[in-house]
Amino acid sequence: TRSLQFAGGLTTWGFNVQRRVQRLLETDRWVSPVRDFKITQTYRAGRLTELPPFGLGIGLSVRPSITGASGVPAPSAVRRDQRDLSLDITQTLGASTLAALTINTDFAETEVDTRRTNLTRFPIVFPEKRTFFLQGADIFDFGLSLGDDLRPFFSRRIGLLNGNEVPIRAGVKVTGRGNGANFGGIALRTGDMGGADGTAAGNPLPPTANTLGVLRYKQNLGRESTVGMISSIGDAIGRPNSWMAGVDATYQTSRFRGNKNLLAGVWGLQTDRAGLTREKTAWGAKLDYPNDLWNIAATYKRIGDGFDPSLGFVPRSAVQIITLTTNYLPRPRGRVAGLRVRQMVNEFMPRVVTDLNGTWESYRIFMAPVNWRLESGDRFEINFNPTGERLVSPFTIAPGVTIPAGAYHWHRYRLEGGLAAKRRFSGQATWWFGPFYTGTLDELILTTAWKPSALFNVELNATRNVGRLREGSFTQDLVGTRVRINVSPNLQFNSYAQFDNQSDTFGANTRLRWTFSPLGDLFVVYNHNMRHDIDTETGLPYGAGMQNDPTRRYSRNWGFASNQLLVKLQYAFRY
Repeated sequence: TRSLQFAGGLTTWGFNVQRRVQRLLETDRWVSPVRDFKITQTYRAGRLTELPPFGLGIGLSVRPSITGASGVPAPSAVRRDQRDLSLDITQTLGASTLAALTINTDFAETEVDTRRTNLTRFPIVFPEKRTFFLQGADIFDFGLSLGDDLRPFFSRRIGLLNGNEVPIRAGVKVTGRGNGANFGGIALRTGDMGGADGTAAGNPLPPTANTLGVLRYKQNLGRESTVGMISSIGDAIGRPNSWMAGVDATYQTSRFRGNKNLLAGVWGLQTDRAGLTREKTAWGAKLDYPNDLWNIAATYKRIGDGFDPSLGFVPRSAVQIITLTTNYLPRPRGRVAGLRVRQMVNEFMPRVVTDLNGTWESYRIFMAPVNWRLESGDRFEINFNPTGERLVSPFTIAPGVTIPAGAYHWHRYRLEGGLAAKRRFSGQATWWFGPFYTGTLDELILTTAWKPSALFNVELNATRNVGRLREGSFTQDLVGTRVRINVSPNLQFNSYAQFDNQSDTFGANTRLRWTFSPLGDLFVVYNHNMRHDIDTETGLPYGAGMQNDPTRRYSRNWGFASNQLLVKLQYAFRY
């Protein structure tokens, strides 16, 4: 019981449990087994009564960790050995409130990011995987379904910068719920990377240590509605006077027209720091009817041309984004076209992006006239997508392939099929095809999983993009494979290997986790990287001065890039 947060002396707990039975494609729930409602709607939970009083202790957990690392960071470099100590302390402050202190934070056991291809001119989001930031992360959610268009607080802005790990020297986090309120706060001190001035161009690193913080508060109104605020301070690369603040309000009911869900939300944000000019605000609204038969939503977002929160993520500023979602999801009885169909998903989702003056920049109309999930769990889908992009400046989509400025319109198509996850061999194959800018593009995506037993499974994901444009041709390949072996509930082995022909590198991340005690873990992590630009004669990467030697011929081959072995031991003392 010392792992849980609850008020002492309670003899009645709210409780619900849900189980997915893949073999039957069935979801079982103890209380409120209604498709329109989610298990996370906690006020619909059941009650466990006449419970005995549980011992809480004082709610203190102290977890020291020691990490040792050894590796070669680059070809021809000398081996580098490191040792680090870290400390994590948590203290229960109430039934649902937890305070955490971290010193010299270590993320050695975190899995590497999955590589992705990007055919847009905007950055893409990679998910947070670090435990310190994942715990209580939902507390910091803001607005009603902002998606990847805008994230006021994006935790990967802390401790990660331009592909480099920035040390976190110390930090405090408090998250909790109580008296109808949800609240969270994070304050962190990052280390000095000795990089260039943070205001310089290129890929700067923080020249000095920085203090960063975020605060979130949300008050419940009635059973389901909320109103809240968010604020942040500090900048990862040391730009001065950086702050952001905003408010949001969401009206929610699950009793619309008797028993349907309805949500309406508004939000607004403002940010500033040295060097920011023009419109430094963002705001939006959403009306949502998310139910099992009809799922309908309308969203508007306006993001100013000067809105760039230091601890947020905004891939595209100076825009207005209008999105409409209309999904009709019937469950037909009997056979359809000779097939036993469990559910049809008929989708119509137009999205238009304009500049702040209303001139269109992008549009996409996603349509799925056929998206059927069969009683077997297998599925297939056919899509039709009118798309447009207006480029105000040339766009380099691949090395040597630059699309000139101008307005472009095209129609793309998708065929997709998938085997049910309940099968020993499952997966999904996707083929996007059709016109693209000044030519054509074929996108082939394959994801598979082989699960011969509950103790062993292998996953494969592969992407190939083949573009044939008037400005040139390109082929992008990306392959990743993951092996999971559950030797026992306390011993797991994971290995994830990836290759892509854009960076022309191969990387493998192999992790062993042994939970030798309910309070202790041992991690062994090995990272190995190879690159495809190693000169066969010197063993050095091309570009190490040899390209200036006209007397010798350069021969490219696979060779060593870097490696690292990490061992981390952690143990928690609970009181």
